[in-house]
Amino acid sequence: MRRKAGLVLLALAVFFAALSPLLRWYAFPRLAKVPANQYQDMVLEAKDATLLDYATMRARKVSKVTIVQTLKGDVEASERIEESAGRDVVVWDGLSYVVGPDGEMVSKIPERYIFDAHTQEPVHATGEMVDGDPVRRQGIEFKWPFLTEKRDYEYFDAQARVTAPIRYKGTQDFRGLEVYYFEQTIPWTKVRIPETLPVEGLTPEAVAKTGTTRWYTTVRKFWVEPLTGAPVYGEELHREELRGGTLLGDRDKVTAFAGHVKMREDYIDHTVDLVKSNRTLVLLMTSYLPWGFLALGLSLLTLSLHLEARGRRPAGPTATETEEPSTVSA
Repeated sequence: MRRKAGLVLLALAVFFAALSPLLRWYAFPRLAKVPANQYQDMVLEAKDATLLDYATMRARKVSKVTIVQTLKGDVEASERIEESAGRDVVVWDGLSYVVGPDGEMVSKIPERYIFDAHTQEPVHATGEMVDGDPVRRQGIEFKWPFLTEKRDYEYFDAQARVTAPIRYKGTQDFRGLEVYYFEQTIPWTKVRIPETLPVEGLTPEAVAKTGTTRWYTTVRKFWVEPLTGAPVYGEELHREELRGGTLLGDRDKVTAFAGHVKMREDYIDHTVDLVKSNRTLVLLMTSYLPWGFLALGLSLLTLSLHLEARGRRPAGPTATETEEPSTVSA
């Protein structure tokens, strides 16, 4: 009976020991993915900013500029692209909507971002665009890969339509989470005039005819939780200028927008709570269960060997074997 129990325990030990690396290195890369139907929004603010008044074409100080960013998954588009791509794909329709202190629209820039649900690498397909312009992204945008590494990544800048390194600058603590801090600098770059402008009837083509151009620079900062690859906080030191042309009269340039853009406090709290919850799921797949199964397998193996050793132990002499034959008297 002990021998049978030992064999059963040995089989279970092998099963759990084999399951440990399979869960970490096979199951996790296939199960961890961004859901195709995800929806999220984020509100950022630039207080004491500089903003162009298009009525006078003069820059003025304002109390606050608000940027509302939304990302909405298009499930139907994802499924359609998956058929030809042969992998799990996520399609995000994004919108960056900027409003001034009076609540009036300053600009709005739509995006369509198509990427691999597991690795976050771009997937090139029809519809990939920024503000109506077809683009071919290289590098990540919005989200880092699961199990982010302490290294530089290539990050796509939607304003300049370019990919540039975003540098790993160190590990920090952010509200109880260990995060990796990344920073990217985009130098002054000539960029496109947005399709939607705050002045009715004013178009990018009309601005272009005046000879006026738009320039942009930013220092982009992200604090990323490495297990989920999700940014828990972000900032930008953002500047835009209009340069040259008859639209500015005799001036060489005018500031269109300048401000220190930060996530609003209530969205920081919400993001941190969400990331902490998702972080637990990733830890379950990458650490808790693999190490737990390995420890369980070793324990079962030890118990199996113990039972086997007891089963092989010689039995003690029986009572009849120890009794000396009695002497029968004649």
